[in-house]
Amino acid sequence: MWSDGLNQLIRRGRWVACALLLAVLVPHAVAQKTLRYAFPVAETGFDPAQVSDLYSRNITSGIFEPPLTYDYLARPFKLKALTAALPEVSADFKTFTFHIQPGIYFADDPAFNGPDGQKRRRELVAQDYVYSFKRHYDPLWKSPNLFQLENNKLLGLSELRSEAMASNKPFSYEREVQGLRVLDRYTFRVMLADPSPRFSLVMADPAFGAVAREVVETYVDNIMGHPVGTGAFRLSEWRRSSRIVLTRNPDFREQLYDAEAPAGDVRLQAIAKALHGRRLPMVDRVEIAIIDEAQPRWLSFLNGQFDFLDRLPNDFAPVAIPNNKLAPNLQKMGLVIARSPLIESLMACYFNLDHPVVGGYEPEKVALRRAVSLAYDGGAEVRVLRRGQALPGQGPIGPQVFGYDPAFKSEMSDYDPARAKALLDLYGYLDRDGDGWRERPNGEPLVLELSSQPDQSSRQLDELMQKNLAAVGLRLVIKKAKWPENNKAAHAGKLMMWGVAWGADNPDGETFLGLGYGPNKGGANYSRFDLPAFNELFAKQSAMPDSPERERVMQDASKLMVAYMPYKFTGYRIATDMMYPWVIGYERNTFVREFYKYVDIDLDIQKKARKP
Repeated sequence: MWSDGLNQLIRRGRWVACALLLAVLVPHAVAQKTLRYAFPVAETGFDPAQVSDLYSRNITSGIFEPPLTYDYLARPFKLKALTAALPEVSADFKTFTFHIQPGIYFADDPAFNGPDGQKRRRELVAQDYVYSFKRHYDPLWKSPNLFQLENNKLLGLSELRSEAMASNKPFSYEREVQGLRVLDRYTFRVMLADPSPRFSLVMADPAFGAVAREVVETYVDNIMGHPVGTGAFRLSEWRRSSRIVLTRNPDFREQLYDAEAPAGDVRLQAIAKALHGRRLPMVDRVEIAIIDEAQPRWLSFLNGQFDFLDRLPNDFAPVAIPNNKLAPNLQKMGLVIARSPLIESLMACYFNLDHPVVGGYEPEKVALRRAVSLAYDGGAEVRVLRRGQALPGQGPIGPQVFGYDPAFKSEMSDYDPARAKALLDLYGYLDRDGDGWRERPNGEPLVLELSSQPDQSSRQLDELMQKNLAAVGLRLVIKKAKWPENNKAAHAGKLMMWGVAWGADNPDGETFLGLGYGPNKGGANYSRFDLPAFNELFAKQSAMPDSPERERVMQDASKLMVAYMPYKFTGYRIATDMMYPWVIGYERNTFVREFYKYVDIDLDIQKKARKP
């Protein structure tokens, strides 16, 4: 009896001790560091082999890891190791050997459990990269990123893909090919048909992050909603087109902040010093809302619902950053801005070169596209609709990449309705029935169709295009759909015209020239442009080391894209990102999309700021 009573007291004492311990620990557990922000465009999914849109890639970049990455702060942009060391490269730039760091693990997932249901840790090995790269060649996944590997001609992979397509049989993952081989548990080798001095840049693209075969085979058709990688975060919640939540991956290896800031940049030097040696990631949770209209997104940020604003909407630039400086009232709130040009090319539209109305290479078809370009007031788009938050565009290659020439001037930036009318008249696009609208040279009705989205910014751009084309007698109808729907239709070649932006995959101008490379149809080449002379120049520059000679070849290719006008380039946006003072360490890096891995939330500043 005495013994039972003592045992009860001991058990009760343990309970009290546990309660006291929980009382101490719970406040710390609740005080998670959470970064909250919003996307202006809905995501499509989270399978690296299937997505190409910016916002889905922003998520996959935090979950999946390619072999290499870029230093977060270094300018010029600098490649660095991620899961693998920088590769061993042959003298002819045809062979690249990658050595993976042992001890990297995938996030925990039921796909890795044994037959008995027992959890198993799954280490990243060389075979995972071989499998992941092959998935882009598998016709089943319709990879929009395949063009990056195809352009580099990995030996035997294109043939494997063609065989699967011709036989209508499943793609053979087991068959070894010369271009992609496992050498040992942690080493794989890539062999190319032609020299590719910049192939290492491709290996830093999150599209080529490692995916485990067990996960793909477990979830199959639902793989877009079940991303499992080796990255710093994992997907915890997803309500399509509404809410995305990432949480820290507890299986993520020790990785310390070691970004190298430019010597002359005081702000970036301060960030590098303050965060050096901190374990990544520094935040525990990332919550992302989807708000496609600019006004509610802006107001939600001002009301404190978000910590960070990814690109200030153009409509609010005059009041938020007059003369490109933060307004006094926002300074009093403690807000901070970071401005930088985006490494991208804006397009008023691309033209589907396979479409019977706007496509083709005949003089009259080229004349129609060039007339549309001349009739469109790209300067008004930059000055008025974008509130001056963009640089005028002259061609496909944007700033901050190799091959960009700031002195290059072309008719791409010209606004000349008189020349547009003269071109249309000369090539037989006339108003034959006197209704105010021009017909095609064969007398058939001429109706242009521009695909667009139902948000306010898109409506403003649509109205400008419609007004400009009407002024030269061209009828334009607008077809509305959500961005993911338009993107899917565009890759399938089903749209006549669509206005988009193309962001760089790496700091080299080839990523923009790829928009016109014939074999990239269905991927980067939205326009389905396929001109032998251009393709020859593209292939030539791709095999050349960086040099003035390569730059000249790239400029010649750019001029062909201007002359044939598969795209109407209008500019290069300037991003003004805004954040509250408790967001520490932010800097925009186009090639490190998972910026949230490198920022911190200062809970003390946040708590003080939120006191009533």
